[in-house]
Amino acid sequence: MSAQGGRTVGRGAVSPRGYAVLRAGRASVLLHRRSAVVALGLLVALAGTVVASLCLGESAVSPVEVVKVVLGQPSPHELVVGEFRLPRVVVGLLVGTALGLAGALIQTVARNPLASPDVVGVTWGATATVVGLMAYGVVGSTGQAPYAAVAGGLVAGLLVYALAWRRGLHAQRFVLIGIGISVALSSLTSVFLTKGDGFQAQAAKVWMTGSLNGAGYDQAGWLAWVLLAAVPVVLWAARAQRSISFDDATAVGLGLRLDRIRLGMALLGIVLASCAAGAAGPVDFVALMAPQIALRLVRSAQVPLFCSALTGALVVVLADLIARRLMAPTELPVGVVTGMVGAPYLMWLLILPRTPFGGTPIRRGGS
Repeated sequence: MSAQGGRTVGRGAVSPRGYAVLRAGRASVLLHRRSAVVALGLLVALAGTVVASLCLGESAVSPVEVVKVVLGQPSPHELVVGEFRLPRVVVGLLVGTALGLAGALIQTVARNPLASPDVVGVTWGATATVVGLMAYGVVGSTGQAPYAAVAGGLVAGLLVYALAWRRGLHAQRFVLIGIGISVALSSLTSVFLTKGDGFQAQAAKVWMTGSLNGAGYDQAGWLAWVLLAAVPVVLWAARAQRSISFDDATAVGLGLRLDRIRLGMALLGIVLASCAAGAAGPVDFVALMAPQIALRLVRSAQVPLFCSALTGALVVVLADLIARRLMAPTELPVGVVTGMVGAPYLMWLLILPRTPFGGTPIRRGGS
C-alpha cells in the first residue's frame, strides 16, 4: 500500500490522476504515466544516438555490422567498432548518467535550477585537485586522476554545504557560496598551471577540456561499479524527494529529518559528479541542463531522477558525436560542445522571470 497526494492506494482503490498502480503481491508502486512515456522516448533516442556514434567516423560502418560487433559475432569492423568506438560510447553513457543524476540531486537539495556540480564548486574542486597534482608531478598520468578528482570534489562539495549551513540549509546561500568557491578554485587552478612543470601542466590542460578521446574500459569499469552501488541510494532519494519539498516547520511536525535527507542526497550528488570528472575530465553544463530538460518533459513536481540520468547520457553521447564529426578529421573535446550549448542555456535561465523550483513563472500582481 502506498500514498500519493493525500490519497491511499490499495486493493480496489483508484489511482491518482496521471498515475498507474503496479502491484506485486501485497506491495504496490505508483507509476507516473508521463514519466514512463518520456523515459521510453529517451531510451529510443539514446539507442539511436549510440548506433549513430558507432556507425559514423573516418570509416562508415553499417548498423548491421555494428550489431554483430556488439553481440560478439565475427566482423571485419571489430577493431574499429569494438576497440575504438564502443569503449568511448560506454564511458560517455556512464559519465552522462552520473552527471544527470548528480545535477538532479543537487538541484533538488538546493531547490534551484541554477544549482549543479559545476556551478556550486564540486567540479572545480575535482579539477583543481587533479591539475595541481599533475602540474607538480604528484599524479603522473590521467589514470590516477579519478581518485584525486573524487577526493577534491568531496572536499569542495562538503565545504560549500558546511558554509551554507546556518540553522538549516538555505538554498540561495548554498548557490551563492558555491559560486564563490568555484571562482576561488578556478583561480587556484590557474596558479597551478602557471607555476607547475610545463609538460605536466600541458597534460593537465588537455584533461581540463573534458574529453572522451582515448577513454576505455578502465574508466568505464570502476564508474559502472560506482553507479551500481549507488542504485539503492538513488531509490531512497527518489522516495525522499516527496518529503524534501516540505518546509522545515511542516517537516518537524511530521517527524521528518530533513537535514539528514538533504545531506544524504547532496553527498550522493557530490560523489557521482566527482567520479564523472575523474573518468572524463570536467564536462561542463551537462549536470545543469539534463535535470531541467527532464523536468520540462515530464512536467512533474519533483526533478525526475531516472529521466535526468537518461537525458544526461543522451546529451553526452550526442555531444561527443558532434565533437567528432563537426570539424572532422579534427576531434573536439566533448566538454567544448557541451560548453557551447550550456553557456547560452545558463544565460537563458538567468534572464527568465524568477520561478519557483519546478514551477511556472511568477506573475507580478497576481498568482
